[in-house]
Formats: sequence, C-alpha cells, structure tokens
Amino acid sequence: MRIAVLKERADGETRVALTPETARKFLALGATVAIETEAGRAASYADEAYREAGAEIASATEVVKNADIVMGVQAPEADLLEGARQGALVLAIFDPFSRRDRVEQFAARGFEAMAMEFMPRITRAQSMDVLSSQSNLAGYKAVLSAANEYGRAFPMMMTAAGTVQAAKVFVMGVGVAGLQAIATAKRLGAQVSATDVRSATREQIQSLGAKPIFVENVAGIEGEGSGGYATEMSEEYRKAQAELVSSHIAKQDIVITTALIPGKPAPRLISDAQIATMKPGSVIFDLAVVQGGNVEGSVPDQTVTKHGVKLVGYANTATHLAADASALYSRNLYNFLSAFWDKDAGKPVFDEEIGNAVRLTQGGKVVNERLAG
Repeated sequence: MRIAVLKERADGETRVALTPETARKFLALGATVAIETEAGRAASYADEAYREAGAEIASATEVVKNADIVMGVQAPEADLLEGARQGALVLAIFDPFSRRDRVEQFAARGFEAMAMEFMPRITRAQSMDVLSSQSNLAGYKAVLSAANEYGRAFPMMMTAAGTVQAAKVFVMGVGVAGLQAIATAKRLGAQVSATDVRSATREQIQSLGAKPIFVENVAGIEGEGSGGYATEMSEEYRKAQAELVSSHIAKQDIVITTALIPGKPAPRLISDAQIATMKPGSVIFDLAVVQGGNVEGSVPDQTVTKHGVKLVGYANTATHLAADASALYSRNLYNFLSAFWDKDAGKPVFDEEIGNAVRLTQGGKVVNERLAG
C-alpha cells in the first residue's frame, strides 16, 4: 500500500497529516510512505526528518501517483489526486455539510472518502477521534490567547504595593475544548466557572475545581444527543439560560465560548446587549466563530472591540499549535488505519460500525446516511 501525504493548501493551515514518528509506524505495517516536499515545514517538521524515517520526499504529482491511501488534514480538492489509484482511500476532515460539492466530486472520481470528523464517539474509537484531539489543543490556546489580550494578570498576586485580584473566567460549553479551557484557566490562577446544556457535565466541572453555573427548575430539559454531542436547546431552556448568563457574565473578566452542533450553525450564546454589561477591558474568545459564532459580532481572525470588550476568535485555532496538533492528528490517522490493518491482505479492512460512520463515498456514490437526501 502506498500512502501519500500532500502539503496543506487551505488558507492559514499549517498542520500536516503525517509526522516522522507516524511515518515510521506506517512503514512498520508494510506500507510505503511518500510526502510532498516541505509539507511539514510550517509545523516544524523538516524534510530531512521524514527521509531519516524512511519516507519518500517528492513533488505533489509524484507523491500521489499510484497512491492507495491519501491522508490530509483538510480534504484536498479532487483535482490534486490525479494519478491516484481507482478507489483510493482519502482520509481527511471534509466538512461535508458545507462542502457537499467536494464530496460529490470525490464520488464521481471513484475515491473512497473518509471524513475523520464523523468518527463515532465510542470507547474503542477514542484514539482515532480527530475532533477531540484538536479541540483539546484549541481549548488550551483559547485561554492563552484571551490572557494575552487581557490587560491584567490572571492569578491573585500579593505584593508590597497591594493585592492584584484573580481574573474571573467563565467557560460556556463543557466538551473537550471547554474542559481543557477550564483546566488551563485554573493552572493560570483564575477563578473559573462554567456552564453547559448537558447536566451530566456538572460533576466534570467540579472535578476540575470550577464552579458549575446551571439553569435550575426547568424540568425535562437535557441537551445531550447521540454520541455525547450537544443538541440544540429548547426555547424554554434558551430563555432561562439567557437570563442566567446575563446576570453572571456581567461579573466576568474572560469568557470562553465553545458550543458547536455538528452540521449546524453555532448556537448564539452571547448577545450584544450582554456584551455591553461586561466591564471595559474584558475579553471573549469565541471558539465557534468559524461556524457563525456563539458571540454576536465576533469575526474570524480579527479582534473586534464592542462596548470596550474585546471579541477574539480564530478560524482555525488548532493550527496555532501546529507541531502538537499535527502530532496528535497523525496519530489519530495511524490509530484508525492500524486498528483495521489486515496483515494478510496488506491493507485496512474496516468494520461496519466505524467504517460506515466515517465513509462518505464508495463505488462512485455518496453512501453516508448523514448526507442522505
């Protein structure tokens, strides 16, 4: 099996789908590995390191030629895969709901597209979950970026000149990114509180030493859908949460919002009116800004000041930690392929539970149930 990795071509993308570490592991499976010249440079992985690991370094055309598997971070355009074998596997983040046209192109060219963001959240797939690995780093980076924008210190400091009060940090959305944001803010010495639509997260918040902020007395509301993902809130819960947040947010110095719903625009959590109640110099980091934003007025890759409050959000937060993000992502891909690697066949043979969950196209057709219709 020939595994090919191209340099990422999306604007601002600095990650790479293969590291020298995972190149060695794929070679140990019996595959050959080829990577485009300087594909890892922006993530601090030099061509020489790949050569030492045993990978072939070549142009994009040469790398893709006769490839059985193509790996990427963000899915490449189908035209770049000219020369790959018929039915080749393509592993990447496809954003299939927004880029259905690209999915159709992969189907038309006979490729078997595998959307890594569709990995089911089950125990045996945890090591393959790219959303979790990248969200973990994103939650960490969000707090550091907010701290950098904040004009004061995070921890309490007692000095001869007086006491500096600890910053108050509020995390909205306690998934993987939110939990890491809580942990990071606590390490920096902040007073941390957090909320989520899933009541089961209360204990997780407390276990990290943060204060849970939950809507009470709204019966029958539970925002957890299949696979552990959050679902859209009911109108009753949305109203109750808005009232709770309005009273709490006015006292906060830093707010980190992380709420995302797969395949849908990000839910609006903070309105302009709520921003206006915060103290001048406060910071809101919107981790969902690229999907419409949790915060009214936030703009990807820009710092917007409204009512004296800074609104920050990156279109691609994980890429700001490219070396570590690439290392984790490439391990996710290796864990996925190696788990199904058939030594006799010399290739991966996927089961139905995971294979069907991530497979978008096969045999010239779009086959994923989530894209039906």
